[in-house]
Amino acid sequence: MPRSVPPPDWVLTRRRAIGDHIRTARLTAGLTQEQVALRIGMDRATYNRIEQGHSAALLDSLIRIADAIGVPLSDLVRT
Repeated sequence: MPRSVPPPDWVLTRRRAIGDHIRTARLTAGLTQEQVALRIGMDRATYNRIEQGHSAALLDSLIRIADAIGVPLSDLVRT
């Protein structure tokens, strides 16, 4: 089985920027990571990895996060 190739630096940079947008929106909404994770049916550790930019989020997860926080998806993914 072929090994997966790590994403290039520019992708990792944008992933971290998206995580920053998620964190800012969550804090503005007055929510904890645990509250958002519960709302979307995800464990807090997985949610934290997305917010920190350490894990690539599926589009479905980003849609759920935006809905749980109460912001448009476009606010989270703008870079």
